[in-house]
Amino acid sequence: MVVATQMMGSAVPAQSLPPVKVGCLYPLSGPGALYGRDSAVAIRLAVAHIESLWPADYPQIDVLIEDSRSKSLRSIQIARRFIEEDRVDFLCGVVSSSIARSVSAVAREKEVFFIGTDHASPTLTSEDLHPYYFRLTNGSRQSMLAGARYIAETYAQRAEPLKIAFIGPDYEYGYQAWDDLRRFLKADGVPFENVGEFWPRVFETDFAPYISALIRAKPDIVINGQWGLDLVTFVKQADQQGLFGATQFMNFDAGGNYEVLAALGNDMPLGLVLSARHHVNWPPTEQNRDFVQKFYERAGRYPSYAAEGAYSGILAIAEAVREAGGTGDKYRLRAALENLELSLPEDPEGFRSRMDPATHQLLQVQAIGRTIVNNQYPPATVQLGEWSVYHPPVEWPRVEERPTSE
Repeated sequence: MVVATQMMGSAVPAQSLPPVKVGCLYPLSGPGALYGRDSAVAIRLAVAHIESLWPADYPQIDVLIEDSRSKSLRSIQIARRFIEEDRVDFLCGVVSSSIARSVSAVAREKEVFFIGTDHASPTLTSEDLHPYYFRLTNGSRQSMLAGARYIAETYAQRAEPLKIAFIGPDYEYGYQAWDDLRRFLKADGVPFENVGEFWPRVFETDFAPYISALIRAKPDIVINGQWGLDLVTFVKQADQQGLFGATQFMNFDAGGNYEVLAALGNDMPLGLVLSARHHVNWPPTEQNRDFVQKFYERAGRYPSYAAEGAYSGILAIAEAVREAGGTGDKYRLRAALENLELSLPEDPEGFRSRMDPATHQLLQVQAIGRTIVNNQYPPATVQLGEWSVYHPPVEWPRVEERPTSE
């Protein structure tokens, strides 16, 4: 159920106001299409949930979804058309961080709110931040903060510096993740040595040279920043070359996504340390079980983390409009979003996701686990277990100076 803090309230029943128009951009074909299809299913679930709350003063939500095809120029054109022709009140979605930056620039120019529901680069909530952008899913900075804490706890008794290698996609998302992890490790007082960093292109198909180099570097830990099909391909090839028997493999932002677990099936090695922005088997709450089951009943498959992000984004829009009494006053809408609190499927008992008003980043709990045998969510035969759970800090860390390469 949606649970939100009471801020300003609304004197006008929201259903008596014009419908709130939301224009969403997702890849529905080509690379990343599963994320877009899962998001579309979750959006329908969110709209149905909002309607189930009537006659409470939640608004009617009309959602338009366009196929971005993971193309930046096309996404900019769609965003402008949503604003100029369809007269949307909100933009939402976007999987790629680089595309999200382009769409965010349009939102800033046109002074239309953009609710980010999947991309994770911290640049959008730092250097590129503006009054109309809000992210409703975990960002990679949250994942790296939790990952650094996990490493600090796991290797607390180790005397000599850890040997760490990194491999991630050759664009901003990967660079930021590696920068943030090193910064947080240093802040936690973890002595480590950078024994290698590797930057394959997105959608590369042959990772053998990188895997060979990682094995030669003899790291204690390999931090992986890949996602989606790239990660699936890497894990298959790395397992064949024996990487996982030589080092501890970790991926804190996207590695535990159900999409990855399902694609690998029996080929997913056990003992990998992974996390994601949503898990089908954590937290073990009625709300999460209900979300996962309803998604399965509608889609015939279990949700990737993109689904819960899209679901969260639509609920956030409804809550902000309810608090602001409509879409007519952008200052009230911004205040409602900056003070947003929601109970979401990924929230454990006793915790509600909350917006950081300074960065417009939703702060959420991060659960990191190890791959174990679990056949409850086929076609995946492995899920995460042996959980370590990390709550966000009361004061979200600000970035001063990024670490340089060792």
